Amino acid sequence: MLDATERVLVRDGGDAVTIAAVAREAGVSKGGLFYHFASKELLIEGLIARYVASFDELIATAGDEPGAATLAYLRSAEQQGGPASQPVIALLAAAVVNPRALETLRDRYQRWQHRLNDDGLASDVATTIRFAVDGLWLADTLDLAPARGKARQQVIERLRTLIQNHDT
Repeated sequence: MLDATERVLVRDGGDAVTIAAVAREAGVSKGGLFYHFASKELLIEGLIARYVASFDELIATAGDEPGAATLAYLRSAEQQGGPASQPVIALLAAAVVNPRALETLRDRYQRWQHRLNDDGLASDVATTIRFAVDGLWLADTLDLAPARGKARQQVIERLRTLIQNHDT
């Protein structure tokens, strides 16, 4: 059901995220959807919670070596259209459908940024990587001339080099 919510959101926009549209996309009845999510707002909160949990795990399991969390953040963007587009989908959903839910993402991004700042790299390097990755996600999600194939690999490698050649 959350996958269906993402598809409707990306394909049709925030206004199209309705219980009926998501149920139709998921191939379930509205009642079946209501059993799991009592409202559109709870659907969006579920979408955000799923993203936050998966990204929390990515950061938490990165390791303690200098640059490990920043490299994990970068690896999340290696494949276009993969799980890296989830944060932008969640941001769009929060902003359009449930602006209050944006607070959850703001809080998590603060935590993730603190983790990157404490990653043993110069904080400007970690922040540059985060902003570059966030930009890749946005380009992927909104089809804003995203880097594909070899071009994407070159961008990722350039960013990886920045991490490897860091000064603290």
